[in-house]
Amino acid sequence: MPTLTVEGIGSFEVPQGKRLVNALVDECGVDQLHACGGHARCTTCRVDFVSGEPSKITKAEQEVLAAKGLAGSAGVRLSCQVLCDADMTVRVTSRLEGSGRQDAGGRPADAMQPEPVEWLDK
Repeated sequence: MPTLTVEGIGSFEVPQGKRLVNALVDECGVDQLHACGGHARCTTCRVDFVSGEPSKITKAEQEVLAAKGLAGSAGVRLSCQVLCDADMTVRVTSRLEGSGRQDAGGRPADAMQPEPVEWLDK
């Protein structure tokens, strides 16, 4: 099982292949935002990779990061579009606490969304 380290929170074993957004909530207890429900339509689930950033990116993530002016920002990724398939360390930048939102958003599905999922080299 991969180890997910969240700066300032701790290190946790997470199931292989689990979506990062759900691992942050389920295994790490982080109040991670995910306003669009994990469909790569917003950037509320973004995290900063400290280490272990995956070399693959979904086409949907690449497009939304570009549209929001975040493409090319070192380590900035959408946690709804990352699978936990290796050890990684992240800094959580979008939390419910202090956001002014009523809730974090609908729970993202276990399977990657939106379909069809197209993986690209980062």
